[in-house]
Amino acid sequence: MALLLAIESSCDETAVAIVRGSAGNPTEVLASEISSQIELHREHGGVVPELASRNHSLHLRGLVENALEAAAVHMGEIDAFAATTGPGLASSLLVGSTAAKGMACVLGRPFLGINHLEGHLLSPFLGRTEVPPHVALIVSGGHTLLLDVEGPGRYRKLGGTRDDAAGEAYDKVGKMLGLTYPGGPEIEKAARAGDPQAYDFPRSMQHEANLDFSFSGLKTAVLYTVRKIQGELPVADLAASFQQAVIEILVHKALRAAKQTGRQVIALSGGVSLNLALRAALGNAAARAGLELAVAPPALCADNAAMIAFAALLRHLAGESTPLEGDIHPNLPLA
Repeated sequence: MALLLAIESSCDETAVAIVRGSAGNPTEVLASEISSQIELHREHGGVVPELASRNHSLHLRGLVENALEAAAVHMGEIDAFAATTGPGLASSLLVGSTAAKGMACVLGRPFLGINHLEGHLLSPFLGRTEVPPHVALIVSGGHTLLLDVEGPGRYRKLGGTRDDAAGEAYDKVGKMLGLTYPGGPEIEKAARAGDPQAYDFPRSMQHEANLDFSFSGLKTAVLYTVRKIQGELPVADLAASFQQAVIEILVHKALRAAKQTGRQVIALSGGVSLNLALRAALGNAAARAGLELAVAPPALCADNAAMIAFAALLRHLAGESTPLEGDIHPNLPLA
C-alpha cells in the first residue's frame, strides 16, 4: 500500500490530502484539509491573484501538519508527493508545487505534477476499484470540457467552450442580478423560487454538429433583458431561466457525446457539478438513455487535494514521476 501526500493551490483554495492505495483496490482518503478564501475575495467580486498566493503561503504549512495528524502518519512514511502544476494562477501554482517538491527532495521521494483538470475528471471514481471507459463532462469556473476517456491518462478531447466557461457565466450573471460572489451557488438558490420558462434565453450551439460550448451569447441575452426591465428585477425568474438554459446545453451535449462514442458511463465533475438541478437533469437523461451517471461526492466537486492525490496515486502506482526541475503550466491543456 502506498501513501501519497498532495497539495492543491491552483486558484483560491489551499488544500492538502493524504491517500492510501494499491493497484486494484479502492483508494482511501486518510485526510483532506481545505482552507477557503471565498470571504477574502468576495469584497473584490473575484479572485485577486496576489492575495490568493499570499494566503496559500500563510496556510499551507498548517494544513500539511493537520493532514499528517488526521491521517496518523509521519512525514517519513509518505511514499510520494504531488501538487497541481496547471492550469491555474501562476503565483498560486508555484506555492504548492514548490512545497511538494521540497518535501520530495528532502525525503528522497518521487514527485508528481498533476493536471488540475485530471483531478476533477477522475474524482467521480475515487473509492472504486477502477476507472472505466466513459465520457467526462468537466464543468467549473474556468473550464467546460467533454472528453472521451479510455482509462487513466488516456484522454481525447471531444469539445470545449469557445468563450466563457459555464461557471464563469454563472458568476457574471450573478453579478448582473446583484448577487454576491461566487455567483453559482447564489443563482442556484435564487432559481429554486423562480420560473425556468419565464424567459426564453438562447441555447447556443445546442443543435450544431460539434460538441463545443458557447455561453457568451446567453450571458449577453441576460444582460440585455436586465437592462430592459423597469423597476425591481425578478431575480428568481431570471436566475431560473438562465440556469435552465445552461443545464439543457450541458445535458444535450453530454448525451450526444455518449452516443457518438458508444460509452455507457457519463462522469460529471468540477465545481458546477455541485448544482443539484444539473445533477438531477443529467441523471434523469442518462437513465432514460440506459446510461450510468457517475458524480463525485460534494466534498470532491470543488477544488480539493484529495482528487489531486487520487490522480497522482494512479500515476505513481503505474511507475510514473515528474522531474523536480519541471515547471508549472498555467495554461496546461488536458488533451
